[in-house]
Amino acid sequence: MSTAAPVRSPLPGRTRSPRRRLDRRGWLFVAPFLIVFALTFLAPIAYAIQLSLFREQAFFGGSAFVGFDNYVEVLTDAKFWTSFLRVLVFLVIQVPIMLLLALVAVLAIDSARLHASGFFRLVIFLPYAVPAVVATLMWGFIYGGNFGLAADLNHLLGHDTIQPLAANWILTSLGNIVTWEFAGYNMLIFYSALRVIPNELFEAAAIDGAGAFRTILSIKLPALRGALVIATIFSIIGSFQLFNEPNILRALVPNAIDTSYTPNMYAYNLSFGGQQYNYSATVAIVMGVITAIIAYVVQLRGSRKGM
Repeated sequence: MSTAAPVRSPLPGRTRSPRRRLDRRGWLFVAPFLIVFALTFLAPIAYAIQLSLFREQAFFGGSAFVGFDNYVEVLTDAKFWTSFLRVLVFLVIQVPIMLLLALVAVLAIDSARLHASGFFRLVIFLPYAVPAVVATLMWGFIYGGNFGLAADLNHLLGHDTIQPLAANWILTSLGNIVTWEFAGYNMLIFYSALRVIPNELFEAAAIDGAGAFRTILSIKLPALRGALVIATIFSIIGSFQLFNEPNILRALVPNAIDTSYTPNMYAYNLSFGGQQYNYSATVAIVMGVITAIIAYVVQLRGSRKGM
């Protein structure tokens, strides 16, 4: 008579749950992204923070650890705050105008009364496809007082009335360039949000007798709230990162645009012009923190309104 062999239970230390094995495989899939993210995002930030904690020694050479002295100097730097207030004024005026133009454009394109809406959508979006350097050079030639459209108009009028690159008008001219570049981009964000609105809402509004204006107020604008918050955050970040346009136009009007016209220009010229890498890194970090705080506040307020 044969007896079956007793079943041996696995040792507690050798048991492996399938979930743990799955987790390890998941990390293998995520590892390439994490490596690239660490090398291209975390490592530069860490290096910038390290630079901001040191200061070059003028007489002895090398760098010495100074802690938060660079941050204290930035917070009391008149050039930094002047450039920051300049881009803040730029943001407060230019961003609402740009978003309003994008909103009007997308509502016009989305309406059934506009013919060839696809053509107008392409034309409005096309400036965003133009590189910022090319767009600034193009507008620089238009604004030029000795050549271009402004010079021709002044010659026609017989007086130098139109001076877009004058010191009093240069910020307005920069706002016009940025609006021309990014209004189509924001329009596309709004248009994508309108495309996901269910048709049943429009049918119900038509049955209730709602006109075009009432449909915009009751259906389209509430649906655009989330997209408007996203576009506002992107615009805030872009305004604080203003660099290409003033830096290129500076060659035409060096008296109106100095090396510290915007915080990014200030940090750039400190680093590559003055060889002050430590202080430049500090300016960049302070601006990054300020931008992140303002963008987070806008996102928080936008989320509360959407609840």
